[in-house]
Amino acid sequence: MELKNKNAIITGGGGAIGSEIAKRFLEEGARVIVTDNNQKALDGVYDKLKGMGEIFTKSADVTDESSVLDLVNFAEKQFSGGRIDILANVAGIAPFKHFIDTDIESFQKVMDINLKGTFLVSRMVSKKMISSGGGSIINMSSTNGILAEEGLTGYNASKAAIILLSKTMALELGKYGIRANSVCPGWIRTELQDKSGLPREMIDNYIKKIPLGRSGKTSEVADLFVFLASDRSSFITGTEIVIDGGQICQE
Repeated sequence: MELKNKNAIITGGGGAIGSEIAKRFLEEGARVIVTDNNQKALDGVYDKLKGMGEIFTKSADVTDESSVLDLVNFAEKQFSGGRIDILANVAGIAPFKHFIDTDIESFQKVMDINLKGTFLVSRMVSKKMISSGGGSIINMSSTNGILAEEGLTGYNASKAAIILLSKTMALELGKYGIRANSVCPGWIRTELQDKSGLPREMIDNYIKKIPLGRSGKTSEVADLFVFLASDRSSFITGTEIVIDGGQICQE
């Protein structure tokens, strides 16, 4: 088992990718806390995965400092020795709105959840990792953080910022044995994308751009998170790993 006896927190764990990451972490022997701001989604994930290992759920708002502190305190109580070995920052939103039509409120909401949330949780968890001798932080970015895409103003900006945030974390936290990387999925079909308002024509065009000829699977992204969380990636930090079937090779 790749993650045996490791303790992990997964934000955005109520969604398709977050819950798949939780499943794979459990399969690899980790103890897992799944957090989300959607209690109903959390309950569904717990019911689905509770027979696979040690899993706990905690409702939290990643944009609120006191809520994040409650989450970290909860983790210290649930995990043996209070140790947090792995943080997977998956929480995020991707509303479809063109630049000229984007109001400050909707832009700020995306930045708060995607970027500020990643910052707040990482900052608090990294302090615990320092005291326990290290860990792995994996931040969810996107190919949209590398190449811009029409109609996703806030999302593009937030995901680009996450890549540089991760690099900065890697620079400053490496001396404590903490690794920080970002994962950049391309077209992974999820409920979030279905609800984002993307036009059908745009969805069809995605597949045409992918050399492998298909969209990605949530399980493939989860496998990458397992690798980055495990000791097999012990010399990998400060980088962004693209998982997109080759899509941005030609864009």
